[in-house]
Amino acid sequence: MQNIRKILVPMDGSKNSMRGLDEAIYLARQCHATITGLYVIPLAKSVTDSQISSLEKYLLNNASKFMLKAKTRAAQNGILFDDDIIYGDEGPKIINYANNKSYDIIVIGSRGIGSIKETFLGSTSNYVLHKSKVPVLIVK
Repeated sequence: MQNIRKILVPMDGSKNSMRGLDEAIYLARQCHATITGLYVIPLAKSVTDSQISSLEKYLLNNASKFMLKAKTRAAQNGILFDDDIIYGDEGPKIINYANNKSYDIIVIGSRGIGSIKETFLGSTSNYVLHKSKVPVLIVK
């Protein structure tokens, strides 16, 4: 537990991803670690700002609001929280992000929003659990 310094928390705006953050905050306090919240918008990124769709604007706005809430929650607990919003297929994007930035653990909620996909665990968290090279903690 002592060698955990960088925690990645994939988030999607759901209550479950906030529960994942709460667990990560607890872990970060024990280990004196930092947290990065990663919000993956399940769309291809527009090439230019003029091509940004109303759906993309809406999703980006929601992601930004949610990340601000997450950052505030972490700050209230004395935890340094970075956030990043990226675009693409959630599972592979989370895995690439975790590998490229060398995180010590991924803390992910068991299910997400679920309107597009039936459950988060079954799709995203299941994918992350099986493809990750770093330890994964799934929070129910």
